[in-house]
Amino acid sequence: MSSAPTSRSETTPPVEAESDRWLTRGVAGIGTASLLADVGHEIPTALLPSLLTSTLGAPAAALGLIEGVSDGLAGTARLVGGAVADDPGRRRRVAVGGYTSTAALAALTGAATAVWQVGVLRAGAWAARGVRVPARNALLADVVAPAAYGRAYGFERMMDNLGAIFGPLLALGLVAAFGVRWAIGLSVIPGLLAAAAIVYAIRYAPKAEVRQRVPLRIRVRPVLRAGLGPLMGAIAAFELGNVAATLLILRATDLLRPGHGERTATSLALALYVLYNVAATAASLPAGRLADRLGEHGAVRVLTAGVALFAAAYVGFAVTGAHLAVLALPFAAAGAAIGCVETAQHTAVASLAPSQIRGSAFGLLASIQAAGNVAASAIAGALWSAVSAQAAFLYLAAWMLLALAGLGFAGRWPGVSSKKTP
Repeated sequence: MSSAPTSRSETTPPVEAESDRWLTRGVAGIGTASLLADVGHEIPTALLPSLLTSTLGAPAAALGLIEGVSDGLAGTARLVGGAVADDPGRRRRVAVGGYTSTAALAALTGAATAVWQVGVLRAGAWAARGVRVPARNALLADVVAPAAYGRAYGFERMMDNLGAIFGPLLALGLVAAFGVRWAIGLSVIPGLLAAAAIVYAIRYAPKAEVRQRVPLRIRVRPVLRAGLGPLMGAIAAFELGNVAATLLILRATDLLRPGHGERTATSLALALYVLYNVAATAASLPAGRLADRLGEHGAVRVLTAGVALFAAAYVGFAVTGAHLAVLALPFAAAGAAIGCVETAQHTAVASLAPSQIRGSAFGLLASIQAAGNVAASAIAGALWSAVSAQAAFLYLAAWMLLALAGLGFAGRWPGVSSKKTP
């Protein structure tokens, strides 16, 4: 007895049902990789100053030079990694290789016997980390329905921020048990587990589309012409005001020092930084849910809210006094803001970029983030030294206002106002 033909509606789940199952095994694997990788790289990052200055006897200037060169290489590597990630097959290999290389090179710094060795290993680890970022972000768009991009990227950011909380705490425990060098060396374990989690995620990704091999090209113009130009311009304005969290810690330490002393002020400032990371973790997934719920304009609206929250936080840092409870407000606001902004940026790029150049779009985004962060921290630091801390934070708040104006224009741009589903 032959059965009646099965209709398409019976075999294909409706879009709403697909979007409800956003936490797929692929999304869970990538989120787990972000958590483990952040734990892994936070350990050597937290212990690098001690290794250089106390163990190897290097001056503080060596730390600044190594970190500056490493950040610069990471920014360049992200742009190159975006070009590689345009190919679905390559992006999977680069993701696995990037996580593995970062873990191995970062852990090897624990065995370094000279400052130049630390510099080479740190730069190599950060370059590998930069290459893998666009591949990971493009891979995440492969393993989830477009209607759930916000939740998927929010989950990944939440897991990454959790790693930023647990990593330094684990570093403290490892140093107490094994010492600085062994603690850095043991960071290879969560790093390699992160690579295994990416392999797991790839197992549950759709079969990679086979494309004709073409020479690698860094595609900036096609990305900008695909409707992302105004949005990238607004993001660039935001990143030029997105200062490193270390300056927030410095502001809190300076304000608290007169009333509490150096050691207590430092401890309280680090506790406020933990609050910042907790707020970022808590905000990431709800921000993604909201971006999905608001539809085609959702990511830009959540991004706008996050930038506005940053503007308020920076004004708070400029005018706040030396009261712990009052200082906690701008730290919490800035943490929630970064959770919203990073989630919304990734969601918007995944939604708007054509699938053929999605890797390049994520590479351009990551490069803008890296370059903007360096410029923001350098200029704000110079203003802090030459004028005042208040002037530095008001300068950063002004960039947030410019970014808000840019987002208002980007939201009305045809390429941004209509969501492209790859």
